[in-house]
Amino acid sequence: MSDANVVGWFEIYVEDMNRAVKFYTALLQKGEFADFSFGNEQLMGFPFVEDGLYAAGALVKSEGWGPGKGGTMVYFHSLDCALEAGRAVENGGKLIQAKQAIGEHGFIALIEDTEGNIIGIHSRQ
Repeated sequence: MSDANVVGWFEIYVEDMNRAVKFYTALLQKGEFADFSFGNEQLMGFPFVEDGLYAAGALVKSEGWGPGKGGTMVYFHSLDCALEAGRAVENGGKLIQAKQAIGEHGFIALIEDTEGNIIGIHSRQ
């Protein structure tokens, strides 16, 4: 396991699944979500590559769990985080922190999605 990233899965909790899928589809511009729902749990998996490099995850609507600030921070990879930050605002999100240098590790931007979650976008440039 020495070659693997430590994050294996992530979940972003939502109140309105259709709104959230629409937002993240516009933000990331990467393929189709997969329906992983079961029982009373509604899960829409982010586009992923089996055995690909980074962690896979899903939007989740579940009784007893909800979106909000101060929870888990998820960072999505991008070529230029300023582009995704702009798309977030165009699609109903809010800019929390514009593109900012983080030294030798590149740049980040923070946004609030349509569900109230704060997420990060990371890029090398």
